[in-house]
Amino acid sequence: MSLPSIDTAVTYPDGDLTSTGVVVHLEPLADGRTAVLLDRTAFHPVDPVWPDQPADAGELVSGDRTYPIVDAVVGATDGSVLHVGDAPVRTGTDGWAFVVCHLVDDATGLAEGTSVAVTVDASRRQALSAGHTACHLASLALNEALAGLWAKEVVLDGRGNPNFDQLAIVSSRILEGGSIDEYRIGKSLRKKGFAAAELGPRLDEVAARASELLAGWVASGGAVSIVREASGLGDRRHWRAELPEGAVEIPCGGTHLRSLGELAGVTVRLDLADADGALVLTMHTTAERA
Repeated sequence: MSLPSIDTAVTYPDGDLTSTGVVVHLEPLADGRTAVLLDRTAFHPVDPVWPDQPADAGELVSGDRTYPIVDAVVGATDGSVLHVGDAPVRTGTDGWAFVVCHLVDDATGLAEGTSVAVTVDASRRQALSAGHTACHLASLALNEALAGLWAKEVVLDGRGNPNFDQLAIVSSRILEGGSIDEYRIGKSLRKKGFAAAELGPRLDEVAARASELLAGWVASGGAVSIVREASGLGDRRHWRAELPEGAVEIPCGGTHLRSLGELAGVTVRLDLADADGALVLTMHTTAERA
């Protein structure tokens, strides 16, 4: 069975929860599962390069048969081999096709050319989308709340503040209704001009300022959208939010709410700890849905 030469067309950036596609490849895996590749899907996969948002939950339906999707990951192929969740190149690299691998336990009855309907669990998608939108808002609020701790010029975020989030982030996990982001403040960040010694005494002040900003943004009810160049999985996408001060964009491949009006509130809690000669700042973000 030939491997695809073009990216999977993805419709989840538009908020789609259902889609219809055609099977373009079936890849048996060593653990007994099968990766089902479609030409088009509404199913969001996890990207192993930056696995912040988990995969959707849902199923494939073909005729009278239903195939529960046990996981979904980003795959990549150069035409000779399919890498399922372990691509040797970054998503979007020229000469490669990037595909959504829908993993099922039993693919009996599916074949290349089979028409398949995709159905996504709406409740889980909405909860993860709320968590992801809140995560981006919280990162922007944290950047502004920490702006006074920078002594040198560094890269700025979309609102013109020093981009602490981009410079210090180690990991990000999108949860149903929230997120956990971990930042490392070591020698490199100190050399860039960040006053690490002042963070501890001002941590409550930073959290209060971030919460104040978040409350104002949520109250504005601004529109949220995904801006993208094309429909392929490997094409660039940006999260865009209309805030009172103006629109802001952040590169993002996940799913999101369509409006800040879908949130009743966003709160953050900041924890600071020592780890191997550095400080680790953990931001716990909670999204309350309207």
